[in-house]
Amino acid sequence: MKSPESPLQIHFEIGPGIVWFRPNPRARHYRITLQRDGTFRCTIPRRGTRTEAEAFVQRHHSWMESRLRIRASRPHPPTEWRPGTPVWLDGIPTPITCHEDGRQVAIGSWVFPRLRSTGQDLRPLLERELRRRAVLDLPQRALELAALHEIKVTRVQIRNQRARWGSCSARGVLSLNWRLIQVPAGVRDYVILHELAHVRHLNHSPRFWNEVARLCPDYAESERWLKEHGNQLL
Repeated sequence: MKSPESPLQIHFEIGPGIVWFRPNPRARHYRITLQRDGTFRCTIPRRGTRTEAEAFVQRHHSWMESRLRIRASRPHPPTEWRPGTPVWLDGIPTPITCHEDGRQVAIGSWVFPRLRSTGQDLRPLLERELRRRAVLDLPQRALELAALHEIKVTRVQIRNQRARWGSCSARGVLSLNWRLIQVPAGVRDYVILHELAHVRHLNHSPRFWNEVARLCPDYAESERWLKEHGNQLL
């Protein structure tokens, strides 16, 4: 018998997809969500079964296919970064520019004097520089917000996550995606506050969301921004 965690491959008109099954003893209903990596997650509530979950997935086949179509219709970022390529910075697609005969690379007001334009793909070098900025800025901001709301944080680390913006461990360690340096400041703060709320509630229960609303009253606006533009960054 298949375990709840093992994936199910399901075929759509636009191609095959993967559904991951995750039991959640706090969940009351079956639920399907589309993940940032293009796979689906089906939540199995307490007393639910894998068989019922698979039947639930089949009943929602059309809805799942429509979500994949919407995702496929959204613009995707260029794979290579060259002069003129728009790169997200503080929530705005900003073109890469070169100054002094290519000896100075910049994105908007952010100048990277160590970089040179040689006609090659600038993405690896610029991502390294952006990540360096994230390592300097994001932990400092996280600790500022933690102190403001009197939430104890053990450590803040910057990671290269491909499917999430952040996470929080039971020991109070916050992990933040370096790409948060590319989103609007308000959205960046929301993600940090979301993870700080997890220090007090390590789940997504109603009490957790009440805490999020207390820390960040306009969090729904940031959620909308991430849903609309997040796939262009992750």
